Amino acid sequence: MSENKTAAFPQPLLFRPLTIATAALAFAAAAISAPATRAEMKTDLPEVFAPNVESFALDNGMEVVVIPDRRAPVVTHMVWYKVGAADEPPGQSGIAHYLEHLMFRGTKNLADGEFSEKVASLGGRENAFTAQDYTGYFQRVASEHLRLVMELEAERMANLDLSEAVVEKERGVVLEERNSRVENEPSSRLFEALNAAFWKNHPYGVPIIGWRGEIEAITRDQLHDFYDRFYTPNNAVLVVAGDVDTAEVRALAEEIYGAVPRRAEPGERVRPQEPAHETERRVILSDPRVTQPSMTRFYLVPSYTQAEPLEAEALDILAEIVGGGSTSRLHRELVMEKGIATSAGAFYSGTALDMSRFGFFGSPRGDVTLEEIEAAIDAVVAEVLENGVTEEEVASAQNSLVAAAVYAQDRQSALARIFGAALTSGSTVADVQAWPAEIAKVTVEDVNAVARRYLDRRRSATGFLLPEAAERS
Repeated sequence: MSENKTAAFPQPLLFRPLTIATAALAFAAAAISAPATRAEMKTDLPEVFAPNVESFALDNGMEVVVIPDRRAPVVTHMVWYKVGAADEPPGQSGIAHYLEHLMFRGTKNLADGEFSEKVASLGGRENAFTAQDYTGYFQRVASEHLRLVMELEAERMANLDLSEAVVEKERGVVLEERNSRVENEPSSRLFEALNAAFWKNHPYGVPIIGWRGEIEAITRDQLHDFYDRFYTPNNAVLVVAGDVDTAEVRALAEEIYGAVPRRAEPGERVRPQEPAHETERRVILSDPRVTQPSMTRFYLVPSYTQAEPLEAEALDILAEIVGGGSTSRLHRELVMEKGIATSAGAFYSGTALDMSRFGFFGSPRGDVTLEEIEAAIDAVVAEVLENGVTEEEVASAQNSLVAAAVYAQDRQSALARIFGAALTSGSTVADVQAWPAEIAKVTVEDVNAVARRYLDRRRSATGFLLPEAAERS
C-alpha cells in the first residue's frame, strides 16, 4: 500500500502541481537576496537547469531520464505513467487512484505485499501518487539495489494480480481513504466543491480519488482494461537520479524494462476542453470542525504546455511578486502592515497538460471577516492591474525563482519529480533545462500583460471555508 496520497488530496495552501518554480521554492530553505538590476541577475545565475541530465528511449517506447549525483551512494528510482484522473473513462472516476492502490498488491511472481516488504528489507522507502495528468511510483534505496527495484517495478508493470478478491479488498481501503481524507476533512470538501464549480467542462473538475458512487461501481474488468491500456512501457517514463551513470542505467533499463512488451497503444490524450469563463462562481462551506476560516480563488490561465511564449514564465513571476513569500505584496500589506490576516498569498499551477489555475488565498486574524480579506486581496490585485509591477519586483522575483531552483538541485528526489512531472504533462527535458533562461527573458511588460489578460473576476471561482456558526454579512 502506498503511504501518502498528497497529490490526490491537496490542502488549502497546496493547490499547485509540481513545477520547477514551486518545487524549487518548496525545497529551498535559504534566504535569497535580490540583485539591484535584471542585468546583474542574468550574469549571476545559471541559464540551464540540471545540465548533466541525459535522456534516451528504449526500443519498446519507454522514455528514460538519468540524473547523475555521486555525492552519496543512494538512488531515487521512479516510474511515471502518462495517465491520471483526467484520462479516466466517463463514469469511472477514481479508477487511476484505485489502480495505484492495487499496484501494491500481488503479481504473477510476487505475493500480496511482497513488493513493499522487499523494499523495506533493503532499508529503502517507497511511495506512489496520483494526479490529474500522471501516476508515479518511486523507491529510494542504496544504489547497489537499483537492479532489484527495477525488476520489482517491471514485474508489476507486466503482471499485476487483478483478481476479484484483491479488487474487492482494496475497494474498501479506497472508500475508507475517501471517508477520512475528504468526507471528514472540511478543507478537502471545500476544495472538491470549488474545483467542481471552477471547471465547467474539463475532467480536472472531477476529484482524483473519485466520486463515492462511481468508486463503488468500478468493476474488475474496467480496472484490467485501464491497466492494460495505460500501464505499458510506451506510456511510461523512467527517471533515475543519484549515484549512477547513464551507461549503467541504459544497460539495466534495456535488460529489465526493455523485456516488457508493449501491450497497447494508448493513443493521443484528447480530453473535453474548457470553454471560456464568463461568469464568476462562489462556493461556501460551513462546518463546526473549522477552526480557521479561509478563502481561496482560482482564475483560469494557460499552463506551460498551453501558454504563448513567456506567458507561463510571466505568471510564475506574477505569483511570486503578488503572493510568493514574506516580501510579497499580499503578505506585506495584509499580514505585516494591516495585521488583518494570518496568511495571504498567491499560486500558479503551471504544470498541466491542459489549462490550469492561478489563485489567491487568505485567512483572517481575530474578528476580521472573510469578506474583508477578500476585499483586501482585491485591492492589491486592482493596484497591480492599474499601475503594474515594477522593474525591481520583476528582477527580485526572477532571482528568487532561479536561485531557488539552483538550491533544489541539491535534492535528487526533487529533480526526479520535476522531470517526471514535466515529461508526463506535455513538456520535454529541453523545456525544463531552458526554464532559467526563459524566466530571465520576462519583462515588466510581460508580467503586466498576463495580469491584465487573466485576472478577470469573470474567469474566477471563489471558495469560503467557515465555522458553522459564523454569520456572513
